[in-house]
Amino acid sequence: MAEYRVDDLARAAGTTVGNVRVYQDRDLLPPPMRRGRVAVYSEAHLARLRLILGLLERGYTFAQIREMLTAWESGRDLGDLLGLEQVLTQPWTDEAPQRIPLAELAAEFRGHGGAGTLDRLERLGVLQRDGANVIVHSPRLLNTGRELLAAGVPMAAVLELAGHVRRHTDELAATFLHMVEDHVLPSRDKDWTPNAGEVPELTDRAARLRPLAQATVAAFLAHSMSRALNDWIAGRFGPLLSQSERDRNYSGRR
Repeated sequence: MAEYRVDDLARAAGTTVGNVRVYQDRDLLPPPMRRGRVAVYSEAHLARLRLILGLLERGYTFAQIREMLTAWESGRDLGDLLGLEQVLTQPWTDEAPQRIPLAELAAEFRGHGGAGTLDRLERLGVLQRDGANVIVHSPRLLNTGRELLAAGVPMAAVLELAGHVRRHTDELAATFLHMVEDHVLPSRDKDWTPNAGEVPELTDRAARLRPLAQATVAAFLAHSMSRALNDWIAGRFGPLLSQSERDRNYSGRR
């Protein structure tokens, strides 16, 4: 099992060391283990930290989160719960968040909208300001934007595309979760939480279902891109190819 020092833990979760300490002080995050004088955190701490961050992002207060975590742990095996938390909160990507000086990124985008661009990227969830730095949650998305800019696509069009994709992926994610809720967890009211006997089975189901969402979207996107590209080629070069064919036929009859 991986182990983390506090700065590594914060980096893996896409947050700050200061936030980690605040969550510990509020009794939301369990205390670290000790290796001599060094505080060490585990995968279980990372899972709990991601859960806390997700709840905060949804607008819950520290008190509400503490109440939920207390109810969640009541009467259940802690090891089973931490296993479920790890499955539910592990990232959907192998990307590691990247910390970049704010001034450096602002200078890079100065000719592409400056501070307004950074505001849009923050609203899209690509990055988060952290004092004199920014935490880039998806370096892959940021680099994709850079490549599009280098290819001549204006920043306004890049941001429009990003917003369009974000809206549709949010909708797809919600649809997938509603499907699971309706058909994998039938007859459960909104206040249901798994009992001690249900936690291991739920963990297994969650682990098996996780890859299906990404695989479905990737397969359909590949099919749609192929079809759209073929349609574009036909529309763009179809008349030219038809004219070339007519020219060849005419030459053959002479």
